Formats: sequence, C-alpha cells, structure tokens
Amino acid sequence: MEKKLSYNEIGAIIRKYRKSKKLRLTGLATTSGVSIAMLSKIENGRMIPTIPTLFAIIGALGVTPDAFFSELGEQDSFPGYIFIPKAEYTHFVKEENAKGFHYFSILEHRVEGSSLQISLLHLEPDAKRKTVSTLAFEYIYLISGSIEYVLGDKTFYMNEGDSLFFDGNIPHVPRNPYEQTATILVFYLFNEPKY
Repeated sequence: MEKKLSYNEIGAIIRKYRKSKKLRLTGLATTSGVSIAMLSKIENGRMIPTIPTLFAIIGALGVTPDAFFSELGEQDSFPGYIFIPKAEYTHFVKEENAKGFHYFSILEHRVEGSSLQISLLHLEPDAKRKTVSTLAFEYIYLISGSIEYVLGDKTFYMNEGDSLFFDGNIPHVPRNPYEQTATILVFYLFNEPKY
C-alpha cells in the first residue's frame, strides 16, 4: 500500500505533537530552523513541506519518523472512482485563530505529479481571519449564501452559484458580512515537490 501525503493530516499531526510538548510556533521554529511563517502554513495545510523540512520538524519535535508516518492515512490504488459518504467528511482546523471558519475535508488525491484537495467550508456571519496565501491553485464554488472574497487588492461580491479560480499565492480571505452562513466548495491543486 502506498502512503498518502495528506496536507491536512501532516499539519494536524505536527500541531498535535507541538501542543503535546507545550511548544509555541516560535520555539519549534528555533529548534527546527524552519521559519514561523512556513510552520504556520504547513500546520494549516496551505503547503506541503519538502522532505528535509519535514524531517527537521519531526526531529525538533523528538518524534521518530516511523511514529510520525504511521499516523498518516493510507491510499489503495485508484479503482477508477471514489465514493465518499457525507459522514466521512473530516472536520479540520486551518488557522487556529480564525473565528467562524468550519472546514471539512472531502477528498485528497494525487493525480500525476499533483495533489487535489477538496474541502467544504461553512463560513459563519462575521467570520474573522487574516488574509493567507497557499502554494496551490484554488477554485471556489459558492453553494449557498453570499460572501465577499478579498483577493489581493480586489474584492469579489459572490452569490450562490458563483465561482472563482485563482493563484493561491495571492493573499486572500473570504468574508461573510451577511446574516446567513455561507457554504463554499474549495478545490486546491498542489504541484508536488520534486525530490
């Protein structure tokens, strides 16, 4: 069986070990030699670390590679389809200080040198988060509600059925100044690092 490099899982496992050791990002940055900004992006599933960076983080956390990698999910060979019942969507946290952002991972799958991640985001009214950048292309489809999507120096006023495709390196954040929770389907296309 081939191990699946899951962007959410890698970040979540790193965060779990860091918190269990009562380390702040600044402490882990000092011991691993990896910048706070990069650690934050890795923990929040916005980028996949290179192998040397991942091993520097694992070493700084005092975790054996076997223990770390045994926590990652497994992926069988692709049978030509993937069916995912709603009950199997996995809730995860992308930014610890975000308010009103509820992410659910629907699918993560590798496709010829790239990785696809599909998430569902429930964005509460007046949700708060700083702008972020992601080392991926992103496509969002507004399933329900209305939002304002800030992308660099532009703001897109989106209603149900609208969509937006963009380079995730551009700082971005969805905002919901309306009274109804918005539901957004988010696709991330990551190019896998070359080793």
